[in-house]
Amino acid sequence: MTDALGEYIAALEPLARRLGLDYHGVDFELVPASLMTEIAVYGLPVRMPHWSFGVRYIHQLVRQSMGHSRIFEVMFPGNPCHAFLMDGNTLPENTLVAAHVLGHADFSRNNALFARFHEMAGSNIIEMAAAHARRIDRAIEEFGQQRVETVLDAALALESHVDVDRPLHREPYPAHAPERKAPAKDAFRERFERLPREAQPEPPPVPQQRLPVPPHPEWDLLWFIAQYAPDLEQWERDVFLAVRAESLYFYPVFACQIMNEGWASYWHARLLREADFLPQDLYLQAIKSHSDVVRPFAAGEQSALAVNPYHFGFTLWEHIVEKHGMERAREVCRDEDDFGFVRNYLDRELAEKMDLFTYQARSDGEVLVTSRDLDAVREAILAPKFNYGAPRIAIAEFRPDGTLVLSHDHAGDGRGLDVARANKVLEYVQRVWRRPVRLVTTGGLREPLELAA
Repeated sequence: MTDALGEYIAALEPLARRLGLDYHGVDFELVPASLMTEIAVYGLPVRMPHWSFGVRYIHQLVRQSMGHSRIFEVMFPGNPCHAFLMDGNTLPENTLVAAHVLGHADFSRNNALFARFHEMAGSNIIEMAAAHARRIDRAIEEFGQQRVETVLDAALALESHVDVDRPLHREPYPAHAPERKAPAKDAFRERFERLPREAQPEPPPVPQQRLPVPPHPEWDLLWFIAQYAPDLEQWERDVFLAVRAESLYFYPVFACQIMNEGWASYWHARLLREADFLPQDLYLQAIKSHSDVVRPFAAGEQSALAVNPYHFGFTLWEHIVEKHGMERAREVCRDEDDFGFVRNYLDRELAEKMDLFTYQARSDGEVLVTSRDLDAVREAILAPKFNYGAPRIAIAEFRPDGTLVLSHDHAGDGRGLDVARANKVLEYVQRVWRRPVRLVTTGGLREPLELAA
């Protein structure tokens, strides 16, 4: 950390507190570009080793070389929070980024969804992920790279398939249905039973009904396989539960991206505006960086065909503060995720101001605007966020011969399946289930489609 940046951060923090930001302390660290890219791709500074992260790393490097991506910071909520800043960025850029991080820290402490998942998983994800990585390394030493990688292939292929409405620590299903309670006796029934009559034999005990597994469609595929896969060893089950724990940690980040980036952008702009201790030239350069961050992707007179979460979220928060006041904005920050945020606060006036529309891209490259209807625009923005952006798959049946039957809820998520990818995932799952695995889907067609591995 440079002396100047350290001084500006030390001055920004009390200003943030005076303006009402309430957050756990933040540990800032300057790191080189290569490490920053690695942290961004892995999602954590230390994480379980797997080839898929290397593929993502190469993809990120290609995007950066083409000018399509630039990483300013990576921040991990917790107590304390951890923020990594790029040592190659300028002092004005890193000053803006530090203010941005304080906005993230406030959001993650006060948003109910973040609070719920942090309460379940603990407040230090970095230590938890490092412990997972150490256990994976020990498994590799004991059982070999190939065996461990086979388990990780399946677990990471299913990392989006968790039930975010369930707790981190779940008990197995009850084996039997709960006993039916005898109906409460009213005064008439009590008098009737006291009438003289022949003694009646005691009714035979009703055997407890054994519940099927699963007793209902199970959306938490990682948990189910960890609990019920017939032949997994304990270390293999632990791998599935580790991937599930990390996936649940990342869910609030994914589900609140628009809100979180917009809130952090709103506060970095306000903090810089009120930071009279910053030199004028540094402030102007930082505000220039702010303008680059919170603009639509397109330039000039072009229309953007994707929503920039920084621009969209920042504009929506400014609108809420201006229209309803900061107290109401804080209630929204506490109570909503992106689904409620967009559906409740993107109004027609703002949609027209941002020139939002839905479109269809034709095979010849022509783009057609299909609708400016407000509800259609809202749902088009939110559609990629549903179920981590993955098809909604449930465990439907665990047959007596060990066959695992999965079902795709096409009507619920409105997505067809990429059959080639689905077959590959089934292949991964079958290697750890070690029994037949089947997936039934309509795929958007009238006739059901069944895939098997």
